[in-house]
Amino acid sequence: MECNAELNSDAALAAPGVDTPVLKPWIIFLFSLTCALAVANVYSAQPLLESISLSLQVPAGMIGSVVTVTQVGYAAGLIFLVPLGDRVKRKTLVVTLLLLSMLALIVAGLSPNFFTLLCAVLFIGLMAVVVQLVVAWAAILAAPQRRGKVVGTVTSGIVLGILLARFISGSIADIAGWRAVYLTAAFLMLLIACIVAKGVPATPPKPNAPSYLSLLASAFRLFMTEPQLRKGGVFALLIFTAFSMLWTTMVLPLSALSLSHTQIGMFGLAGVAGALAAAKAGAWADRGWGKRATGSALALLALSWLPIAYTETSLVWLVVGIIMLDFAVQTVHVISQSTLIAARPEAASRLVGAYMCFYSIGSATGAIVATQLYACFGWQVVCLAGASVSACAFLIWLGLAKL
Repeated sequence: MECNAELNSDAALAAPGVDTPVLKPWIIFLFSLTCALAVANVYSAQPLLESISLSLQVPAGMIGSVVTVTQVGYAAGLIFLVPLGDRVKRKTLVVTLLLLSMLALIVAGLSPNFFTLLCAVLFIGLMAVVVQLVVAWAAILAAPQRRGKVVGTVTSGIVLGILLARFISGSIADIAGWRAVYLTAAFLMLLIACIVAKGVPATPPKPNAPSYLSLLASAFRLFMTEPQLRKGGVFALLIFTAFSMLWTTMVLPLSALSLSHTQIGMFGLAGVAGALAAAKAGAWADRGWGKRATGSALALLALSWLPIAYTETSLVWLVVGIIMLDFAVQTVHVISQSTLIAARPEAASRLVGAYMCFYSIGSATGAIVATQLYACFGWQVVCLAGASVSACAFLIWLGLAKL
C-alpha cells in the first residue's frame, strides 16, 4: 500500500511497538498544538465582524462574506493541497503551508480595504488545510487499535483552537484592534513552523508515489467508491452548516446587547465541552459504538437550538445551547473521520480532504445564509433555520439506520 513506505520511515516518531508504531505523547501534543494554532486562523475573525465592518465601511449584510471566502479557500485547499499528503513528505508540506499562512495573515492585518482583506482571508483558508494533513499524519502513525483515540485527541486540539480563537481574538481586538489579531497569528505561525521543522524528524520521499494528477483523480473517485465517505460527507455538510450558523451570526445579537469583543469571545469557552467530547468520541468509535453515538449526537444537535433561541433574553440559555451544539457536532465529526481512515489508511489524506470538502461547503453556506437571515428577519429565524438543518441530519441518520 501507498502508506507503507512512510509508515516505516516515520517509525522514528513513534515509540517501539510489537507490530505497529505507537505515537509518543509529545508528538501527539505537538500535532494537537499545530492544529489548534492553524485552525484558529479560520475562526478568529468571527468576533471581529462588527469591528471590521465599521473600520472598512462594509454593509452588515456583506460582512459574513469574510467567513464565506475563508471557507472557499479552505475548500480549494482540500481539493488541491491535501491529496499531496499521500505523495510528498508530510513534514515539508506542513512547514511550507504554515509559513505561507504567516504571509497571508500579515497581508490581512495590513489590509487597506475590504477587497484586500477578502483576498488575504482566501489564502488564509487555503493554507489552513494543514490541519487535515496533520490529522491524517497522526492517524497513519497510530496503532490501529488506538487510531480513533489519537484522531480524537488531535481533533480536541482543533476544537480548542476554534473555541479559544474567538475568546483570544476578541481580547486582543479590545486592547489593540482587529488588525493586531492577524499580526499576532502571523507570529504564532512562524513560531510553530520553526518548532515542527526542528522538533519532528524528517522523513524520506515516498518511493513509487502516484503522480499529482493521479492523486486528484483518485480523490474524486473516492466519492463514488466509498459509501462511508458519502454518508459521512452528508452529515458533515449539515452539522457544519448548523455550526457556522450559530458561531458566525451569534456575534450580531450579542453586539446589539452592548457586549465587548472579550465578552463575546468568552462564550467560546462554553464549547470546551465539545473539545472534551472529541477524544471520547474517538474511543467510542474504537469500541464499535460509533453508529449509536452519531444518532444520539444528531438528536442533541437539533434540540440545542431551543435554548439558543433564548439568546436575546437569557445568556445562560445560550451557554447551555452552545455546550449541547459543540458536543454534538464534534462527536459526529470525530467518529466520521475515525471510521473513514480505519477503512482505507493508505488513502488517509485524500479521504480526509474529500470528507472536509463537505465541511467547508457547509461552513460557507451557514455563514452567508445566517447573516442574511439575521439582517432581514432577526435571530429567531436564524435559530429556526439552524434547527431545521439539524433535524434533517437526524432524520437522514434515522433513515440510514433502518436500511
